[in-house]
Amino acid sequence: MNTAQRPKIGLLALTLDLYETLAPALRASREAWVRSALVPRLQPQGDLLFKTAVCRREEIDGVVAEYEAAGADVLLVLLLTYSPSQLALPALERTRVPIVIWNTQELLAVDETFTLAAMIDSHGVHGTQDLANVLLRARVPFHYVTSHPNEESGLSELGDFFAAAAAARHLRQTRIGLLGYPFPGMGDFAVDTTHLASTLGCSWRPLSVEEYINRSTTASSSEVMELAEAYRQAYEIATDLTQSDLEATARAELALRGMVSDQRLDAVTYQFLAFGDDERASTLPFVAASRLMAEGVGFGGEGDLIAAAATAFLNRLQPPASFSEIFTIDFAGNSLFMSHMGEANVAMARRDRKIPLVARPTQITRTRDRQLALVTSFEPGPATFMALTQGPGGKWRIVAAPVRIADYGPLPGFCVPHFKLEPGGDVREFLTAYAMAGGPHHNAVCFGNALRRLRLAAGLMGADYVQL
Repeated sequence: MNTAQRPKIGLLALTLDLYETLAPALRASREAWVRSALVPRLQPQGDLLFKTAVCRREEIDGVVAEYEAAGADVLLVLLLTYSPSQLALPALERTRVPIVIWNTQELLAVDETFTLAAMIDSHGVHGTQDLANVLLRARVPFHYVTSHPNEESGLSELGDFFAAAAAARHLRQTRIGLLGYPFPGMGDFAVDTTHLASTLGCSWRPLSVEEYINRSTTASSSEVMELAEAYRQAYEIATDLTQSDLEATARAELALRGMVSDQRLDAVTYQFLAFGDDERASTLPFVAASRLMAEGVGFGGEGDLIAAAATAFLNRLQPPASFSEIFTIDFAGNSLFMSHMGEANVAMARRDRKIPLVARPTQITRTRDRQLALVTSFEPGPATFMALTQGPGGKWRIVAAPVRIADYGPLPGFCVPHFKLEPGGDVREFLTAYAMAGGPHHNAVCFGNALRRLRLAAGLMGADYVQL
């Protein structure tokens, strides 16, 4: 799977029908400016859909319908000249594609050299105001950005909105596989799956441990040997690991991969106790989950459908992203020790060393073979911490914070992935604020600053946004 799929942007460029007779060459000149000046500036942000500017209602309706059919993630509305708002309102009121109005123009400065021709070429601003007014009155959600095409701040905000819209759309189509059953008694990720489907749009598929075992047992010997050798090449193999250990882990990965592929899953979650319920289970798919996350497949531990959806969402919003959990507080170091039983996105591993591949010294549930895990520690630098959860009344909530991944790990003797997060302020205040916001015990982390993207996405999802 491609973790960096580009947003698809439908460019709705509006002009005035009156100019077709008053200034017949105007539409063509404005289209030429879009292609020569705007398209190159927007191309890094996504894939553009654009043929021609439109000025009549039937043309607008047709273009919007065409973009919808093409799977556009977002409608970018440009007023190349003034255009009456009521012409575009019906199509924009009907569409479910998120709308952003870019209030921009060719002219940078109005000085003593200003001419009537320059004014005609750059007079869309009052059209954007007309359109924003009627959209607001009609309760049609939209975003609005004002900038000159050469200003990076405006392009950055547009890019964040495009990414947020694409991630929100992808979330509505997310298919999650649940292998086993949720961990008994864990209430913070308990969810009514009908509510999950009707609000976020996510759907889930039950996956059986028996099928996982059968796939592991019948995996192709050549594929098993090839994957075991790939482990040897990619990771720092612990000296006590045997070829049998690597092959059992490879069989587990091939089994989980096959289930993800056949069910067309965007995310997966399993409950480790469920594997121990069947005495035929060979080992746990810790390595598989860690490697699948690197390919864009979301993951949640303990049967957490919400966390699996959240990791898939963040991995689409700002890849790469990983599932994680706050395990221990470092009061002295004003940081958080992050870990889980065996799952972390290997695409986020620090680049100055190989990831250790080790066996757990004791089994966490009954399996026939040893349980291997990649001891992944993340590349240091700025990062974003987030969690998706339900607030009062079942309303969705995104809790997010800017953090920093510390230069820490992997520690000798550890058999689980681990890293440290440094919050911007006091760790005590951070944890208290997180708990008071309803932050669950499963969360996700990505590189860089994704806060504006998360805030925009929350608005598109109808979710609360809480920034710590």
